Amino acid sequence: MVLDLLRKRRSIREFKAQPLTAGEIDILTETLLRSPSSRGRNPWEFIFVTDPELRGRLGQAKAHGAEFLRKAPLAVAVVADTDKCDVWIEDCSIAAILVQMAAESLGLGSCWAQMRLRNHKDGRSSQEHLKEILQLPEGYQVLAVIGIGHPAESKTGHRREDLLWNKIHRERFVLVEEPAP
Repeated sequence: MVLDLLRKRRSIREFKAQPLTAGEIDILTETLLRSPSSRGRNPWEFIFVTDPELRGRLGQAKAHGAEFLRKAPLAVAVVADTDKCDVWIEDCSIAAILVQMAAESLGLGSCWAQMRLRNHKDGRSSQEHLKEILQLPEGYQVLAVIGIGHPAESKTGHRREDLLWNKIHRERFVLVEEPAP
């Protein structure tokens, strides 16, 4: 059940050096290709990166927060043809979370590295850096890169009582003030 996966899923940034099996990669691939998109336009493309040198360069695509990609046995760049549809961000986001849930169902860990609207440490946009590394044609952008692998760290899921229940509204929006610390 999806809720069971969500109850235990956490962002994993430390991975064992163990590569993924062909079967695991096949399941992740099929999951991505089954991802829904607006009006069936499928603006997404997915680049599977296993080469350690390329993963290292992906991990430097933004100033901070992507270093874990270097150690992830698999990095999946979620790319879009931005001319194909106006909701490419949403379509790619759906695919990205689905591959993370599939990874969780396989006992793998994953973490999302946001790339859209981020900058490389040299001042260029992350998109410029990624376009060069991944050899993207004009009109294509990387929404995120997902690091996937066998977890080398263990995190427990978020406790039910720690969920932000005040974010749920019934019938209409009602602002609930959070208590002062």
